[in-house]
Amino acid sequence: MRFKGKVWKDGKFWLVEVPALDVMTQGFTKREALEMIADAIEGYVNHAGFKVGIYASSRDYFEVGSNDVGRLVALFLQRRRLASGLTLEEAAKKLGVNSHNAYARYEQGRTVPTIEKLVQLLSVVDGERDFVIGRSQL
Repeated sequence: MRFKGKVWKDGKFWLVEVPALDVMTQGFTKREALEMIADAIEGYVNHAGFKVGIYASSRDYFEVGSNDVGRLVALFLQRRRLASGLTLEEAAKKLGVNSHNAYARYEQGRTVPTIEKLVQLLSVVDGERDFVIGRSQL
């Protein structure tokens, strides 16, 4: 699984963003900006051995992947929940479970959701939005 990102020049800086992960950074060069987005994502995950790969897609776009898809999905769920302003307790309640630990397992990467469960989890934390899965251009 990979997430689509966008890269563009704004004045003297190169900006990069991965909207699904709600992560954005910049650099003086395009290469530096792409390295910084990988570093930012690795920092958010903060797990030994977790590495992000950046894959060129087109002039203005790139893809972010990882050697640990489960932890990348965990970050995706966490960032979507935080963007929606929900606490773990609120997300668990909307999911219909009594313990916030039931939801937190997915954000911690201890449990990797099935496709059906991922759709359910996303509807809880980002119900107003649909996520479109596309085929990589690589």
